[in-house]
Amino acid sequence: MPAAAQQAQTVSQHVSRYEPMKLTLHEREFYQSTGGIDHMHVRRTASGNLLRFSYRVTDPAQAKLLGDKNATPYLYGTANHVLLEIPVMDNIGQLRQTGQLDAGQEYWMVFSNKGNLVKAGDRVSVLIGSLHIDGLVVE
Repeated sequence: MPAAAQQAQTVSQHVSRYEPMKLTLHEREFYQSTGGIDHMHVRRTASGNLLRFSYRVTDPAQAKLLGDKNATPYLYGTANHVLLEIPVMDNIGQLRQTGQLDAGQEYWMVFSNKGNLVKAGDRVSVLIGSLHIDGLVVE
C-alpha cells in the first residue's frame, strides 16, 4: 500500500480523545430551580434523522412552558448554527407531549434532524419562549 494511502487511512480512523462534558451539578440545580426540570437528555433516534429531548418534571408550575401547546420549541445546534423544529404529522400532530405536567414524570419532544446536521457529541440548546436550556450534549 502506498504511504499516502496508508496515512489517509490512519487519519480517517482517528477518534478524538476528548469527550464532551455533561451538564455540571450547578447547571442541573439551576434548571431544576428555575425551569422545574431535571434529568435532561438529547439522544439521536431513527439513524440520526430525529433528536429526542427528554426531561423529568420536578415542579409543574415552573415547567408549564414545556407543556404549553402554543409555545414553539426549537433546538439550536451550536456547531453548525442550525435551528431545528418539531415535525408535525398529518394524523398525529406535533411530536411532543403537551398538556398538564405531573411532578416526577418524564416527558419528551422530538426534533427533525433531516440531513443529519446535528451529530452525536455536538452541543445544543433547547429554546421554548423565555426558557433556554443551554449546553446539552447529543448522545
